[in-house]
Amino acid sequence: MEKVTPMMGQYLELKKEYKDCLLFFRLGDFYELFFEDALVASRELEITLTGRDCGQAERAPMCGVPHHSVDGYIARLVEKGFKVAICEQMENPKGLKTIVKREVVRVITPGTVIDSQMLDEGKNSYIMCIYQDTKGYGFALADITTGEFLTSSIRARDKVKDDDKAYDEKKLLDEIAKFMPREIITNNGFTSKEKVESVFNLKTSTYYEWSFNSSNANIKLCNHLKVINLFGYGLEGNLHAVSASGALLEYLTETQKNSLAHISTVKNYQIETGMVLDISSRKNLELTESMRDKNKKGSLLWVLDKTKTSMGARLLRKWIEQPITNPTEINKRLESVEELKDDLISREELRDILNTIHDIERLMGKVIYKNANARDLCCLKNSFEHLPTLKGLLLSRNSEVFREMNNAFDELSDLHKKISLTIIDEPPVSIKDGGLIRDYFNADLDRYREAKTKGTTWLLAVETREKESTGIKNLKVRYNKVFGYYIEVTNSYLNLVPDSYIRRQTLSNCERYTTTELKEIEEAILGADEHINELEYDIFVKLRDEIASQIERVQLMAYMIAGIDALQSLATVADSNNYVKPQINTSGIIEIKNGRHPVVEKLISQAFVPNDIYLDMKDSRLSIITGPNMAGKSTYMRQTALIVLMAQLGSFIPADSGNIGVVDRIFTRVGASDDLATGQSTFMVEMSEVANILHNASPNSLLILDEIGRGTSTFDGLSIAWSVLEYISKSIGAKTLFATHYHELTELEGKVSGVKNYCITVQEDGEEIVFLRKIALGGADNSYGIHVAKLAGIPEKVLKRSNEILAALNSADITKRTKVSKDATHTQTEPDIYYPPKKCSANKRILINELYELDVNALTFNELAKKINSLKSLAKDIAGEE
Repeated sequence: MEKVTPMMGQYLELKKEYKDCLLFFRLGDFYELFFEDALVASRELEITLTGRDCGQAERAPMCGVPHHSVDGYIARLVEKGFKVAICEQMENPKGLKTIVKREVVRVITPGTVIDSQMLDEGKNSYIMCIYQDTKGYGFALADITTGEFLTSSIRARDKVKDDDKAYDEKKLLDEIAKFMPREIITNNGFTSKEKVESVFNLKTSTYYEWSFNSSNANIKLCNHLKVINLFGYGLEGNLHAVSASGALLEYLTETQKNSLAHISTVKNYQIETGMVLDISSRKNLELTESMRDKNKKGSLLWVLDKTKTSMGARLLRKWIEQPITNPTEINKRLESVEELKDDLISREELRDILNTIHDIERLMGKVIYKNANARDLCCLKNSFEHLPTLKGLLLSRNSEVFREMNNAFDELSDLHKKISLTIIDEPPVSIKDGGLIRDYFNADLDRYREAKTKGTTWLLAVETREKESTGIKNLKVRYNKVFGYYIEVTNSYLNLVPDSYIRRQTLSNCERYTTTELKEIEEAILGADEHINELEYDIFVKLRDEIASQIERVQLMAYMIAGIDALQSLATVADSNNYVKPQINTSGIIEIKNGRHPVVEKLISQAFVPNDIYLDMKDSRLSIITGPNMAGKSTYMRQTALIVLMAQLGSFIPADSGNIGVVDRIFTRVGASDDLATGQSTFMVEMSEVANILHNASPNSLLILDEIGRGTSTFDGLSIAWSVLEYISKSIGAKTLFATHYHELTELEGKVSGVKNYCITVQEDGEEIVFLRKIALGGADNSYGIHVAKLAGIPEKVLKRSNEILAALNSADITKRTKVSKDATHTQTEPDIYYPPKKCSANKRILINELYELDVNALTFNELAKKINSLKSLAKDIAGEE
């Protein structure tokens, strides 16, 4: 390589260490990028590409951004998935004769962003590390803005089958969906890179293999946590979790170049201790965002989030995404919500206080990172100021959760006092330009400030006193840039100059002198600004470090405030939306009276039609729901799942009453979608989701299944749906809501254990139908698809022809002639299909099939008479045809 300039040589040496990053190289007031980095940044940021002489034959491509606006540019690059290394000047270039020392002070990646402008204040920003070997997965997650650190593992199944690896991978994907990290790092052995990147639309990167070594990882964790072993964290022997956690901590240490003191503990959790929700269920139930436009509006979070703090908003989101299954813990939350719901005055006082509290968690993250400025500390001070009042409100609460909070409550009055006494109420943004420390806090600082403001007065006083003491009437105290402050005496008064004067300069008509006193004043005046700025910065940094040393105390209070906020939010929503407190049971019964869909009722203008639901572990564990499209089957099923989920996160529910049996999982298979990225058709996606449910559901699960089998031929689809229902009933026993247009499936009631038929009712008025949206016992015999097509705006000519074709098909529709064989030689129930003669007219076909299906013994006298009259009328029509 050709010889380059010293500055460019410095750049190239740093670039070697950060090959996978865009290197922002500080040059004065700009950050510059060179060579390939410049080409990329110029393209992605749409900024001008220039060049710079670097000692080579060709100029180096270059582009740059001003240092004061760099955050916006970095945010855009990180959002696109790039890593950015920030290289700063580590010494003042003034007076230096050698090249300025420079170092990379931080690497910003999608998962390590701390700038509030680049973060969603109501959502955690996680980075995830995954370790995989033949024995399973270990994974760890961190939110460096709050200091949260989690870890867990998935052990490979002992009896390896062909599809076991896929189901272990599915568990991992479900955990990724639970936390939705912004960045994932892995070991070289991770085999699901392409799958993860396509499903979650994010980049993964591999990290040093040595960092995943369990011994190295164990040492890293122990050193960071300042412990001799990991037994107290439940990680002894869990090598997969240790490997992932140690590697993640190593990665954060390398990129952040910070102590990471706010990561003060590691929470080891079991992935199945709470309610398990897979990717499909989270999407279909629209927990935190709507399926259509991915916005918060239209989601369950949108309905339940009435929090006043960012900390509370993040915690409430976690509760929604991770419902609990421990009845005791659920009831503790419900009791706290009930207490706040029933006390409007205290709740409003609480909301007013919470409204004044800033994001303490993330502010402390900035303190640890040494990025917090004086305004950030004032935000902490203003938040701490309201803690005594908050504690006073807790004293009047009786629920167990609030009593526990009250016992652990820390008013942080010492930290409030320190900040109040040190920082002015409205400090500037910069911490290096002075003007942020209170008067009378530091004697030296006060002296320098006095020198800055009263310097002229001091000089006049010196001049007056010297005139009087020497008798030199025209003595002057003056200043120039070369000699500073001096006393000027004309030649005619030189004989009066005291011996204590020190000669500085001789001119043709005068002499210039200085004194010890004048030197001190000069030093005070001329160095005041620099001394003030340096001293104020030192005082601020010391205070910031003192606050950082109390990180665990502040984090505890931040979590407590978040909990109070989340509980009051649920109470506020319950009060304003007429929700009721659910009863929690372990018997498996789900009984809801007049339940409502929490989101739909907020979005529609007309009154929502409520419905009941009853499921148990015996005779009513599987409900087959039939009825027209758009009649409300899907809404009914989803509202059941959401009501159960709401109860288990500790929320009141939209119903007149509810008795909720705790479920371990909610599975949903709703709607039609394909996955073109992996070459899977709509039907393949549907079958994959069904397979996941059948493999992982338990008797304590709740299954929401909509239109199973509709993506293939009628016979195939009906057979699959029939078999799935039998399998759920006989092999799983899970509580299930099964919506279908295969009316034949209603025949399973009485033949398959636990099955009950329900339908969504409609009212017919001539050729028009009215959706009553009310569920009733029994099965529907019409899907009213053409009526729905009419509502959708299908042309009248198409609708008319559709009715003609439907009439013809109905007379020979083999799917409407399904009978369960009574042949004793059959060991299972199998379809026995009757085919009407092909030469029959449409009416003849109908008559033949009606007679074929007629079961006299199953009808009452009145029903039989009505049926015969109907058949007679049909026979007359046939006679008229002939």
